[in-house]
Amino acid sequence: MADIPDAIVLKRDRDLVGRIWEPWIRRVVLLVLTVFLALALANVFGQKSATVERRSPVATLAIHAPTTLRSGLIFQARFRIVASQEIEQATLVFSREWLEGVTLNTVEPSPIGEASNDGQLSFDLGHIRQGQTYDLYLQFQVNPTTFGSRTQETRLFDGKTLLLTHARDVTIFP
Repeated sequence: MADIPDAIVLKRDRDLVGRIWEPWIRRVVLLVLTVFLALALANVFGQKSATVERRSPVATLAIHAPTTLRSGLIFQARFRIVASQEIEQATLVFSREWLEGVTLNTVEPSPIGEASNDGQLSFDLGHIRQGQTYDLYLQFQVNPTTFGSRTQETRLFDGKTLLLTHARDVTIFP
């Protein structure tokens, strides 16, 4: 049989005398990691989209987007406007919280105009006839260092007339 190396103490290293709690620490850490991964697989930490509607006598605005996100996540938001009456100059205005720590990758279809409305993103969508539906798709990516909660506000205007406002809470996990 080979000699025991100088740095090895059998009672401590093989028999774990005085170290009986160390395997339990490893097991607890592994259990916490497994629970975290199971929660992620159950979609607790983001990406599942939900649709919320706001109605006014003139139009309905439905927003289909996730309310829980993860850093680095690429996601899509759909804004559906259904005109109950004529909307001569439809404009969607997004609060700063839509873009704080989030990158806007794509806008489809391209709006007629794009501007800053007092520091808020504004899309001019043009004329929407009564009974017509307009869908606007935005693709985003959450920046890797972003986390926390925020309230994103979306407002629909006909020219300078506010038709409706929608505010939603979003949570971004690290």
